[in-house]
Amino acid sequence: MNFRFPIILCTFLLVLLGNPATAQKTKQVRLNNKLLTDSTRQIAPKAEVAIDFPNVNKIPYYYDKKKLKAIRKYEKRKNWQKTLPLLEAYVGNFGIENFYKDTQLMWRLAQLYERKNQLDKAKAYYQLVLKHHRTDIRKVQLYYDSLEQKEKDYYVPLDYYYKLVEYRKNVTKFLPPKGVNVNMGYEINSKAEDYGPAVISENNQLIFTSKRTFRGLNAVPNEDLYFTKMVDGAWEEAQSFGKPINSIWNEGSACLSKDGKTLYFARCECPDCRGNCDLYIAHLLEDGTWGKIKNLGPEINSKAWDSQPTLSKNEDTLYFASDRLGGFGLSDIWFTHKLKNGKWAPAQNAGPVINTRENEVSPYFHPLYQVLYFSSRGQLLNFGDFDIYKTYRVGNRWQEPRNLGPLVNGKGSEYYFSIDGESKNLYYAKADPKEPKNLDLYSFPLPMEAHPLAVTHIEGVLTDSVSNKPLTGIISIIDLDNGVEVASKYIRPDGTFDFDLIDNTRYTMLIQSPDFFSVEKTFDLATDTVFKVMTTMIDHSLPLIFKNIEFDGGKWDIKKDMEPILDRIVLYLVDHPTFRLKIGGHTDSSGDPDLNLELSQQRADAIKRYLAKKGKFSEDRIDSFGYGSTEPLKDELTDEDMKINRRVEFKLVKPEGEQNQEQLQGWD
Repeated sequence: MNFRFPIILCTFLLVLLGNPATAQKTKQVRLNNKLLTDSTRQIAPKAEVAIDFPNVNKIPYYYDKKKLKAIRKYEKRKNWQKTLPLLEAYVGNFGIENFYKDTQLMWRLAQLYERKNQLDKAKAYYQLVLKHHRTDIRKVQLYYDSLEQKEKDYYVPLDYYYKLVEYRKNVTKFLPPKGVNVNMGYEINSKAEDYGPAVISENNQLIFTSKRTFRGLNAVPNEDLYFTKMVDGAWEEAQSFGKPINSIWNEGSACLSKDGKTLYFARCECPDCRGNCDLYIAHLLEDGTWGKIKNLGPEINSKAWDSQPTLSKNEDTLYFASDRLGGFGLSDIWFTHKLKNGKWAPAQNAGPVINTRENEVSPYFHPLYQVLYFSSRGQLLNFGDFDIYKTYRVGNRWQEPRNLGPLVNGKGSEYYFSIDGESKNLYYAKADPKEPKNLDLYSFPLPMEAHPLAVTHIEGVLTDSVSNKPLTGIISIIDLDNGVEVASKYIRPDGTFDFDLIDNTRYTMLIQSPDFFSVEKTFDLATDTVFKVMTTMIDHSLPLIFKNIEFDGGKWDIKKDMEPILDRIVLYLVDHPTFRLKIGGHTDSSGDPDLNLELSQQRADAIKRYLAKKGKFSEDRIDSFGYGSTEPLKDELTDEDMKINRRVEFKLVKPEGEQNQEQLQGWD
């Protein structure tokens, strides 16, 4: 039986979800995206469950014996209808200590939400339990995973991602990705630790911390502040801030106001420090020197470690990291805001969505948008030890932090994230896994996952056009307008995928798998969008026949209208370098049989040469055979029968024991 592969390899349907509930949700997300605040668009990803804990910065621990007794009474009777509102109200009154002392109450609340099919709320509370537990929570993890599996991201490992790019870069119009993990070089980095970058776009300045100098007879490393300016697109050699900012004590982790006249920084182990490290303020004087250095005082500084300040976009809120007592974990993100009299209010905790039982450090507030970046080792998705996350502020609440993905976060530790005002480049400190104690500064173009405007949601499903069953593969999104990278993902086992992208932008979607020819679709993104992508699986036991590969009579020249199909075969072969190809040329029975045999061989050889040259791989991977008219598909009773017999057959040969790349890499 002949398998005839269709001329149009893939069918694409671009549709918005049609049911009223989904359409309403999509509309609401778009409205959220268009809110204006202080002449700057307030942005947010798709709507999330809003959870508020008003007591977090008011009382350390909430306890009401009478209400707990009522909750237990209704639970014992399995009266979930009355249990749920009581438990919901009780958990809503939690202080900070409740999150680790009464974690089981959140766990029970999550289960009740799941029982009532309020899955978004259940998921939100499972997340809180996983972040704040201090006991064995394997059962909670199973419940959470069962809800999360349809939204979980299966990122392609970075080394394999680059192999994919390398395979296809010579045969497609897409350029290789811009470099990631790019060290800023000797003008900035030293042989000692360099970290804590903060970029100030208004004056093209970057400030950072370094331990490149030493003090005392024992040559103890001294933390000092340094700065560099960008001139003609390149950073100048770093210079020390000098005295009085830098002293015999340790200074670092600074941020600068937009006008460049106010500096906030940490100073450690000094005579007027309340704790190990305190936050200070300094002002630029009229003569160009720094002075008026002042400790920010007991409202902000504690008897513990307080460091790593960052200003909100309106410069009325100061965020910082502290390991003071009374927080959620080892170190937390805290904040203070300016009062009407110009003084700073008492510091408050940023809450249980951002902070976990582990360490949260190095906050950075985007200069234009309500987006906070920070480093953590306690969030739910980690590629290494410490990873960088972003969280959006919507109303008065922070949304669930999002990992910036493998183009930023590696197997080591990443800290001190910073972005320029145009959101084009990122700057951060990274520890080499081979030398975890030495930090260097890195900078490279901002990947999509880190971009503050990547809030427009696309989702879709990939299915076989014949069986309608889900297919697996690797999906890549290429930003054609800006060259912004989007980390490639494996399609989920149920065939679904999703990405958060920037609206009003042109993209290409590329889906690759050993099971089908690569799917390529270019689209303009204007709003939250749902794709249904259908393609036909390749049966490796049967030949592929393409109707538009027809040679002129008696000739074997490759025609222009053949190239799109042949280029797809090239791309498939370079994406799957272990596969081989067999080409069979066939003619109808008219004419001299010996000449037909020779002509069919020349046509098969011409295709072989084209494929090998275009893909830049050895011709040894391709076998070409001419069969003339010896293997007809049909008896030639009509011209149409003769046309069917005039064909070129392609047989993709899968190596024995070859597995899909998804299986090789695993779904962990």
